[in-house]
Amino acid sequence: MQNNDRKNLIEIDLHKADPLQKKAYIFGTLFVLANRLQALGDALDDKITLKQWLFITVIVKSEKQALTITELAQLIGTSRQNVKKMAAILEKDGFITFEKDSSDARILRVALTEKCKNHFAKRGDLEIDFITKLFEGMDNDTLDKIAEGFGILMKNISEMEK
Repeated sequence: MQNNDRKNLIEIDLHKADPLQKKAYIFGTLFVLANRLQALGDALDDKITLKQWLFITVIVKSEKQALTITELAQLIGTSRQNVKKMAAILEKDGFITFEKDSSDARILRVALTEKCKNHFAKRGDLEIDFITKLFEGMDNDTLDKIAEGFGILMKNISEMEK
């Protein structure tokens, strides 16, 4: 199947669609985009997958810099079991270590290794190029609207999870 064929499978005339059809289109498109982004992201680096990148990025962006498996699962939006599997692979590959919490030795925290930090420092330009290409042709107004819509979706999902 060619790229144009794949794109046309999910296209609808958004100007003629009613609100429910638009919502269904957006809902379905999120899954298609997620799959395609994962394939592109996985091809970007032969040492780390896109989901592993997200795992590491969550740690980097967190205030603590060393999170528990439970905290990571909550922030990523997946199960503890999935995070534990990912952590085991990243530990085996030398990207993370488990460290005992300074105030409670029963708690293990995930910390990034120097190997991980060095690897991500080397691929910084690659990530910037990827993001630039991904959002090519979108002006700041479009980016603001997408970000606002995703914020609303995240809020709604959080409410539905209660």
